[in-house]
Amino acid sequence: MIKLPPCWATILGDEFSQTYWADLQRFVAEERAAHLVFPPPQDVFAALAYPVQQTKVIILGQDPYHDVDQAHGLAFSVPSTVAIPPSLRNIFRALKLEFGFEPPTSGDLSPWSKQGVMLLNTVLTVRAHSAHSHRGQGWERFTDAIISALSKHRENLVFVFWGAAAAKKQTLVDPAKHLVLKAPHPSPLSAYRGFYDCGHFSAINAHLELKGSKPIDWCLTG
Repeated sequence: MIKLPPCWATILGDEFSQTYWADLQRFVAEERAAHLVFPPPQDVFAALAYPVQQTKVIILGQDPYHDVDQAHGLAFSVPSTVAIPPSLRNIFRALKLEFGFEPPTSGDLSPWSKQGVMLLNTVLTVRAHSAHSHRGQGWERFTDAIISALSKHRENLVFVFWGAAAAKKQTLVDPAKHLVLKAPHPSPLSAYRGFYDCGHFSAINAHLELKGSKPIDWCLTG
């Protein structure tokens, strides 16, 4: 399992000593003993692999992809060897509309993560082939604590909420300190309602530059 940078333990306070956390870890262990669970243990906290101060942007997803080899701990992202899922294809379509980027052949969004884009799911594990199967077990409380801590301890971040479920989390963010962006989810079921032309990637970079921070290089094709 990824060892979190010490700064995360600092801003999350006593979250790891709460009863719900022990219950959650027990639940996940029991699920792994009885079923195939994604992502693998070493990738569960991939979204938190970089120090708090490196975070610039938080893009919130839901639960991990639930098909074999897809989930690797970063919301919307898949390993380079895996076919690009529909929602991610729509994200790439939006990028092409904004910047003219040709869609990459890889769905690995790690280059964004390395630049300070936290790709955080609200639930960090899932049973194979069973979407939302680990909801309501405690992950939401933990990821809410991450969002709240970032809002409290940092300034001038960009929080990106795609879809109605993600938008409910905006109450955890102080809009006086941070930029909040909302749009329909990139899923084929909703992307046509305004996701493609939401302009979020340009808006993120405009905000970062305004606040004296380096913009994100969204191009994944080299």
